[in-house]
Amino acid sequence: MFTLAEVASLSDIQPTYRILKPWWDVFMDYLAVVMLMVAIFAGTMQLTKDQVVCLPVLPSTVNSRVQPDTAGKADFTTVETTTDQEEASMRTVSFAPTVTPNILLSRATSSQYQPTESDQELKKEQKDSSGRKTNLDFQQYVFINQMCYHLALPWYSKYFPYLVLIHTIILIVSSNFWFKYPKTCSKIEHFVSILGKCFESPWTTKALSETACEDSEENKQRLTGAQSLPKYVSTSSDEGSPSASTPMITKSGFKFSADKPMIEIPSVTILDKKDGEQAKALFEKVRKFRAHVEDSDLIYKLYVGQTVIKTVKFIFILCYTANFVNTISFEHICYPKVEHLIGYTEFECTHNMAYMLKKLLISYISLICVYGFICLYTLFWLFRIPLKEYSFEKVREESSFSDIPDVKNDFAFLLHMVDQYDQLYSKRFGVFLSEVSENKLRGISLNHEWTYEKLRQHVSRNAQDKQELHLFMLSGVPDAVFDLTDLDVLKLELIPEAKITAKISQMTNLQELHLYHCPAKVEQTAFSFLRDHLRCLHVKFTDVAEIPAWVYLLKTLRELYLIGNLNSENNKMIGLESLRELRHLKILHVKSNLTKIPPNITDVAPHLTKLVIHNDGTKLVVLNSLKKMTNVAELELQNCELERIPHAIFSLSNLQELDLKSNSIRTIEEIISFQHLKRLTCLKLWHNKIVSIPSSITHIKNLESLYLSNNKLETLPAAVFSLQKLRCLDVSYNSIAVIPVEIGLLQNLQHFHITGNKVDILPKQLFKCVKLRTLSLGQNCITSIPDKVSQLLQLTYLELKGNCLDRLPATLGQCQLLRKSGLVVEDHLFDTLPSEVKEVLNQDTGIPFANGI
Repeated sequence: MFTLAEVASLSDIQPTYRILKPWWDVFMDYLAVVMLMVAIFAGTMQLTKDQVVCLPVLPSTVNSRVQPDTAGKADFTTVETTTDQEEASMRTVSFAPTVTPNILLSRATSSQYQPTESDQELKKEQKDSSGRKTNLDFQQYVFINQMCYHLALPWYSKYFPYLVLIHTIILIVSSNFWFKYPKTCSKIEHFVSILGKCFESPWTTKALSETACEDSEENKQRLTGAQSLPKYVSTSSDEGSPSASTPMITKSGFKFSADKPMIEIPSVTILDKKDGEQAKALFEKVRKFRAHVEDSDLIYKLYVGQTVIKTVKFIFILCYTANFVNTISFEHICYPKVEHLIGYTEFECTHNMAYMLKKLLISYISLICVYGFICLYTLFWLFRIPLKEYSFEKVREESSFSDIPDVKNDFAFLLHMVDQYDQLYSKRFGVFLSEVSENKLRGISLNHEWTYEKLRQHVSRNAQDKQELHLFMLSGVPDAVFDLTDLDVLKLELIPEAKITAKISQMTNLQELHLYHCPAKVEQTAFSFLRDHLRCLHVKFTDVAEIPAWVYLLKTLRELYLIGNLNSENNKMIGLESLRELRHLKILHVKSNLTKIPPNITDVAPHLTKLVIHNDGTKLVVLNSLKKMTNVAELELQNCELERIPHAIFSLSNLQELDLKSNSIRTIEEIISFQHLKRLTCLKLWHNKIVSIPSSITHIKNLESLYLSNNKLETLPAAVFSLQKLRCLDVSYNSIAVIPVEIGLLQNLQHFHITGNKVDILPKQLFKCVKLRTLSLGQNCITSIPDKVSQLLQLTYLELKGNCLDRLPATLGQCQLLRKSGLVVEDHLFDTLPSEVKEVLNQDTGIPFANGI
């Protein structure tokens, strides 16, 4: 059963898209409803009253009238081939009516031969007007009626309602297919939504009202009364302006003094902040929608296609239906091959629904003809004018927005369809295609649009739980921004006219500033505040010259992120502004296309503790400047096309973490030199081309984390397992086939990742690493998990998905911290566990899940 809510939602579909349904589509929808009613009515009548009534044709009666001499033998010689037939013939004789003496006497006086039993039946038939008895019981009549219903009745008489129903459903689906097709429905939905908002937007009314007020000669006469008119009032007609604006102009009135006539237009060019925000959003939506829709004509092709399908369907229905009109008749002859059951070979049948079905069929053909003519008219309209082009020429003539551009493809087709509903929609929609109209809207004060309350709504919490405000593509920085005194992070993106005023000194919590393609200008007082309070600065640029000069003078800056083009030519330009003043800079992050480390970085080298260089694949050649960075504890050189570990790194005695991700390193024989880096605890050589690990890795005694994933390793040398302080080992996505038994020596190992290799057997020594919390064994060839996995009492994450397992050990339930959320395995394998183990794994103990490192 359908709920009331579901039925209500279905009724909302039609009003939503009514502006895109011209009169012919609406008319065809009504015709489809009528055809659907015909199908339902015919089907109901057929299900409730449709039946065939059959009577046998009696050969004895016919023969008795033609050949009286043989009439007496008719009932005995009808069928003589089988015993059943003989019994039927005998039954005919036995159930014959009794002949009276009067009838026999009459027969004797009028004929030359002796009266027979057949003559007696003939006399009885002539005397009795009810006809001859067939001696068939009720069940035999029901049986023969059912047989003849399927044999004698034409198929079209039986399936006509269902065919009408199917054809009507196909036509209905074809009519609304473009509203439901995934490639078009989203565009149509957005268009209808935007069009409705543009039509109802106060800015549309005010803009057209202002145009009418400026251009209407009639208004000029109302203002002056009789004498002279101001020169700036136009004489153009206001015929194209919407009627809704006329009362607004009339009610507002015009005031002028006796000395100097002047026009006062209250609330024509001034919008409240909510209306202004909506209008600006509509301009942006219309611009994006136009760019999205104007590049294709799929909606037009789909509409043409569904119209052609409906036309072809109409021709097909008309051709085959017309041939079956005459097949629907009241009388039918039936020859069922059941003579051995009934005793008769031929039956005359009547179909009680024939008259009704014939009338319904004629009505259906009439409806289909009307439907088809409308389809032909639609095709004529589709190909008569170029629907993939739409001109706002009339709107440009009737208003001051002469810059409204013409549109094409699907955008133009949708506007043509809207014009069939009401041309006023496209006129008001054209306001949001005009740059003149948009510039008028931009004239509204930026601070009036971006109030404190609105900016407060845009403040969010970032990953570091700091209050953050991101302003994107504004004409400037609103003054209300500087009233957000509790703001921690301010992001300014694509604001070419950004200006930071002295009011920023109110933002005492501001410590992080992002300038994305935003060469902001700073007042002197504002600079003094930023110099003393700003701790983190992100600058994204296309050319290094876009970096504001005041950035290099922020003495208290601790973190600097530079993202942009710093190729070899621009490296010289960066020398115009030195980083020497950034004495407190600790973290420098450069994402660029460097070929060498810029010389100015060495100005702050002694103070840096973290240096990150992310190249875009450009080879970093010169690295000698690294030797000066004696205090660097973290160094990342990612995607720099390094083929070997740079020797300059071995001079960084305070280095604790080295990340050489996404390079082209094939060999790491230089790793022996890391023995001089006593503080090195984390080495990341992932996403390279390393084929082997040298035994000299044993010299890095303090190494706690080793990342070698996404390389080309085939074996793990025993030297790796001599690193007793190793807590994390990641060798995922290599070609390792065997886990050495020496892994049991790593008693401090907490995280072991070997996903995506060729391991088939897990050594028992692995489970001696009782401190393991994370164990990733997915996408290997492992066939079984030893029961000793229960020794890993601190295990919180176990990945086994993608192996050749057929069951899981029941001892998993003894891993006290392991829960189902931390067990990554196929569902069917999880079902192999005993029910008590499943209950243990499904328990929620509130223990924090830790699979990270």
